[in-house]
Amino acid sequence: MKLPLTRLRPLALGFLWAEVVVLLGSVAFVLWQSSFDAQGWFNAVDFLLAALVLAWWTQVFTRLSAAQATAPDHGSLRALALAFPWLTSLRAALWGLTLLGLLTGMAPEANPVAVTALMTVWGAAIGASNAVNGSLVRLAPEPGNPAARKRLMDWLNVSAALALGMAVLNVVPIRGFSGDPTLGAQLVYGLGGALDVVATVLALWVLVAQGGGGRERERGTARGA
Repeated sequence: MKLPLTRLRPLALGFLWAEVVVLLGSVAFVLWQSSFDAQGWFNAVDFLLAALVLAWWTQVFTRLSAAQATAPDHGSLRALALAFPWLTSLRAALWGLTLLGLLTGMAPEANPVAVTALMTVWGAAIGASNAVNGSLVRLAPEPGNPAARKRLMDWLNVSAALALGMAVLNVVPIRGFSGDPTLGAQLVYGLGGALDVVATVLALWVLVAQGGGGRERERGTARGA
C-alpha cells in the first residue's frame, strides 16, 4: 500500500533529522571510544561534516518536497554546495589511505574477498553520496526540471542499496582487518546505517509521490532527445 505524499513527507523529514542527531552523537562516541587518538579525530571530523552536510541537504530537500524552488544564493543551498565536496574529499582520502595500507601489507591475514567487498562498496558509496548531494544542488533551483529530478531519484536509489551494504560492513567485523567491535559501537553504527537506508528510501518515495516519473519524465526525455 502506497502512502500519500502528505504522510510520506513528514516521515522522510523526520528520519533525515533523526540521522543528523545520530551523526552528531557519533562525533562524541568515536572520540570517547578512541580515547581521542588521531584516528578518532579523523572519524569525528567525518561524522561532524556529514551531519552538517545532511542538515543543509534536509533543509533544501524540505523546500523541494514542498515543490518550492530554492534560490542559488539561499543560505542552506550555498552551504551545501560549498561543504559537500569537502566531505567527499575527506572520505576519499580516508579510503585512499586504507587502500594504500592494504596494498603495503597492513592486514595480511584478512580475507581478501571480504576486504575487496568492503573497499568496493565503500568507494562506491562515497561516489554515490557525492552524486546525491550534487544532484540536489542542481535540482533545487528548478524543482520542475524532469531530467534533474530523474537524476536525483536514480542516485538516491543507488545510494540506498550502498547504504545497506555499508551498514552491514560497519557492524560485521572482518577478521584480520578490523578488531572486535564493542556492543556499543555495533549499536551506534547499526542505528546510523539503518537510519541512512530508511531516510534515503523515504526521500526517494517522496519524489516518486510528487510525480517524478511516468509521463512527465517521458516528455522530458523526448525534449532532451
